[in-house]
Amino acid sequence: MTIPYSQQLQGLTQQLLSRFKISDNTFLIVLAVIIGLLGGLGNYLFRKTIELVHWVVFEQGLELFDISLDYWTPQRLLVMLFPVAAALLLIPLWALFGKDLKGGFSGFLVKVNLKGAKLPLRPIFTRGLGSAITLGAGGSAGQEGPIAAIGGAIGSQFGQLFKVSGDRLKVLVACGAAAGVAATFNAPIAGVFFATEIVLLSSFELASFTSIVIASGMATVVSRALLGNHSELVAPPYFVGNFWEIGLYLLLGLVIGGLAAVFIDLHFRIKDRIDAIELSRFGKLLLGGLSVGMIGMVFPQVFGNGYEFMSDVLSGHYAWYLLAGLILIKMVATSITLGSGMPGGLFAPCLFLGAVAGGAFGKLLALALPDMGLSAGAYALVGMGAFLAAATHSPMTAISLLFDITDRYEVIIPIMLTCVIGTSIARHLKKDSLETVELTRAGIDLEAGKERNIMKGLAVGEVMSRRVETVPEHMTLGDFARFIEKTHHTNFPLVNVNGELTGIISVQDFMGVVFEKDLMDLVVVKELATTEVVTVHPEEDLDTAMRKIGYRNIEQLPVVDRETHCKLYGIISRRDMVSAYNRELMSRSLGDDDV
Repeated sequence: MTIPYSQQLQGLTQQLLSRFKISDNTFLIVLAVIIGLLGGLGNYLFRKTIELVHWVVFEQGLELFDISLDYWTPQRLLVMLFPVAAALLLIPLWALFGKDLKGGFSGFLVKVNLKGAKLPLRPIFTRGLGSAITLGAGGSAGQEGPIAAIGGAIGSQFGQLFKVSGDRLKVLVACGAAAGVAATFNAPIAGVFFATEIVLLSSFELASFTSIVIASGMATVVSRALLGNHSELVAPPYFVGNFWEIGLYLLLGLVIGGLAAVFIDLHFRIKDRIDAIELSRFGKLLLGGLSVGMIGMVFPQVFGNGYEFMSDVLSGHYAWYLLAGLILIKMVATSITLGSGMPGGLFAPCLFLGAVAGGAFGKLLALALPDMGLSAGAYALVGMGAFLAAATHSPMTAISLLFDITDRYEVIIPIMLTCVIGTSIARHLKKDSLETVELTRAGIDLEAGKERNIMKGLAVGEVMSRRVETVPEHMTLGDFARFIEKTHHTNFPLVNVNGELTGIISVQDFMGVVFEKDLMDLVVVKELATTEVVTVHPEEDLDTAMRKIGYRNIEQLPVVDRETHCKLYGIISRRDMVSAYNRELMSRSLGDDDV
């Protein structure tokens, strides 16, 4: 019998590790080096694919139709067709590989944290190509989410090849994600914090942190070798003109936090509206492309990832009213792009929104306070990081990114204060970040872990027992004593003549009077029962039911209707919930093997 190649490789690896006495942590670091190198190379190929699509669709289209984006001509109407071309190019991808294009970055986080981090190989190419088409042909989106997912898939493939354990596989995925982000921005520190804060949900272990740092550094080396030592974003020298200016940055944090909450809400409102349209997936792609094209015809700044425009804003260019108007326009264009099915990320749009919001804020302050010598570009820079932090609930990633971009210590204090305040305001107004809204709607809480999410995914109505041994509330204690001799249960719901729940009695309640013979035929069970019953509804999840049981140390919960709280549907016990959890865990574990 022929031994599969993966098993041969695993056996050879084990032999080498044993012969040279290489520890598991050292081997993880070796893999991190390889993943970092490939992540940097993957970022290079991804960016070149975006540039190729942009040259074919955008630059050749502008030249063919003699269109200028600097001034208005009748030919400029044709600009709206460029995103439509993206939609047309994406239709075959959706038709052949629709499964690969679904889910977005939130789906990537679910697979990493809840489904064993086993990522397939094919989406590296299909989703990567789809995102490149979106960005290159004018869709309003970002490239960081897709490149992080591509890097993560590279890490996962290496982990699966060498059969590493589940926790170490997550670390390798995080190494790949860090490599992708670090290579994109020439920002190794930002890559590290992105992986630990967003991908691994801030879970810190020295071994994993070391591997992520190495992968991020190696990817940055590759990026600098292939693309030069410069970032996608170019920021001018940063300075604080006045000590009292710190108060203005605090105010900017409040403004940015509110705008981030508005974007989160608006993004999913538009997405829901698009989902509700009775069109095929392909029809929605074309409609989305045309809508973004019409917006870009008037405001071409919304096309693509917007890095070139952001660099100009950081240098203090453009009037405040254009920057202020682009806040809402970019929000809408991005939401339509992603909501219609064009693959892409939200990282760059958040940076764009922060830059224009901060730039407009700084321009207005400069007009109101002309003697303070304020720099609008500095507020655009800080606003860029604050918006990213607030919208994604990841302040450390934003702080480290801006520090990497500016390479100046003076920027730290304003950025730290603004990012933390913006994040706090956004969290207060919107519990979920851009990446977790859809997960919350699906009953998934990544921070809760795999166990609680399994419980959240099971409804009480699916698990409860409908065969309930009830006791009439007027039953005497003597009859109740004879009743419990024939059953193995210890808790019994009380019902009235209409079958409605009126209380619950346990054997423990009864034991206090069992020796009072004179009372056995005089007292009814309702007088000993608990009338304030803790109940649960069929549509509630097992996590909620288990919490109700745990808080009160009881074994069973009556399941009742939500309207009257009296109609009894069944009963659910701790044992029922544990059994259901074990069955679902086994089912998911078997399903993960097929990913």
